[in-house]
Amino acid sequence: MNFRNSESPTKLRGGYYTPKPVASFLAKWVLKKRPCSVLEPSCGDGAFVRAVRFSRRYRLRLTGVELLPEEAKKARAVVEGDRTMESEIISGDFLEWALPKIESGTSFAAVIGNPPYIRYQYLESQDKALSEAVFARYGLAFTKHTNAWVPFVIASVGLLAAGGRLAMVIPSEILHVLHAGSLRKFLLSECQRILIIDPSELLFEAALQGTVLLMLEKKSTPEQQSEGVCVLPMADNGFLDRDPESFFTNAAYVSGDVLNGKWMKVLLHPEELRVFEKVCRMPTVRRFGDIASVDVGIVTGANKFFLVDDATVSRYGLEEFSKPMFGRSEHCPGIVYDRDVQEANRARGLPTNFVMFGNVPVSALPASARKYVRFGEKQGLDSRYKCRIRQSWYSVPSVYATPVGMLKRSYNFPRLILNSAGAYTTDTAYRIRAIESSISSESLVYAFVNSLTALTAELEGRHYGGGVLELVPSEIEKLAIPIIKSNGFDLVALDQRVRASEDPDSLLAAQDVKVLKAAGLTKKERETIHQAWRRIRSRRHRLVPEE
Repeated sequence: MNFRNSESPTKLRGGYYTPKPVASFLAKWVLKKRPCSVLEPSCGDGAFVRAVRFSRRYRLRLTGVELLPEEAKKARAVVEGDRTMESEIISGDFLEWALPKIESGTSFAAVIGNPPYIRYQYLESQDKALSEAVFARYGLAFTKHTNAWVPFVIASVGLLAAGGRLAMVIPSEILHVLHAGSLRKFLLSECQRILIIDPSELLFEAALQGTVLLMLEKKSTPEQQSEGVCVLPMADNGFLDRDPESFFTNAAYVSGDVLNGKWMKVLLHPEELRVFEKVCRMPTVRRFGDIASVDVGIVTGANKFFLVDDATVSRYGLEEFSKPMFGRSEHCPGIVYDRDVQEANRARGLPTNFVMFGNVPVSALPASARKYVRFGEKQGLDSRYKCRIRQSWYSVPSVYATPVGMLKRSYNFPRLILNSAGAYTTDTAYRIRAIESSISSESLVYAFVNSLTALTAELEGRHYGGGVLELVPSEIEKLAIPIIKSNGFDLVALDQRVRASEDPDSLLAAQDVKVLKAAGLTKKERETIHQAWRRIRSRRHRLVPEE
């Protein structure tokens, strides 16, 4: 959990200033159609205002909005004395300013900017209400997981005139995060063409997340059909020296079912997409949610209290209340968690014990256990929300183990873990069990390691800073997994290869010969799927794969 008081002022206000080459590139594109009016909804220090001023050769009207008065003053200074530009820089909240403008029918021929990136939990109460109002204005489903940039883009498109152009720098998560689902749906309904330029190099090092350039044209009439979306990957930022209009005009846009939900499939090459759709329809390939259940791990509310090492167990005499557990990648080097792994973790001093007191009065506990409970109360753990709503704050609910586990986050590719030790898992992992009697836990774990399942994980999951891939239960349920016969695999050998940290490229390629071939995929299909996974994963890692 991230807390407001631990974040930097820059992150709290979402301000990451746009480099001059980026601002110039986008300004050149929106000005190509010679718009009579331009809106900049988040001026900052005036990077886009400056780009618009020096990229155009005709008169226009520019309106800018900036929350911070000192920054608005900088933006005004950029256009001061320019008699060829009618300009107004407003100091205020963009959403508060935009909502009545939208209702009155105000529009702009072009919109350009770099909206703030602020998590919903860090927004002020007024900003949260304004964000929700923007969603409500267009009948869009709202979620409290949204980020400030999402309502900013929605409102900006709402203020864009028919046939107008919008160019913005936004997080690359637009392609995959659940909270941007309403935005994706809105853009498809409002826009004729949507181009996303996807650089492999970070545009904002301080933001610690990938950003893309969103370039779109609004429909001229509501009846006009959308041509769809194109994502153009760029190996480096040299594209900023080229003509932006050529990218937009020559892009191969994709429409149809590929755009239902997330837009990650747009990253696939046409042949990759054709093969992917074909193999996912094969009878030997199943949807994970149809063959297995996925539940979150144990929610303790205070992991450091309930998950402890052997020294803590010994110090407080908690042996009778301690059960084996895992919940971190360092706990699980392979795809099997057995007693040997548990003992090795204990020897390393890892927190491998789950303290489970049960729903009993503190007076019924031994003196040593009562001492540990009081230790937790001195830290204020009993006042934490998830603890204080329990009958006994130290009584953790929904405690059970499943035959299979899965860590929530991964780096190279996700994997299931055969829980031979019967260990418990925290909510950093998921509890999984096969729901078809013909599918064993062992075959489920083995078959999960292949390029097809890994590719669907890339397409369904979300990406975080540092190249981390995260999957929630609803996304895991959508993964494609081949079904193989129980007598055709060596789980021990695969576990050893994973433990040895073998090159993931080689490991998955070898698994494909065993798993995907058994599922009926041809050599060419296997190679196509593997190459697609390799390229999409390299994008997440911000690497340029060899072709």
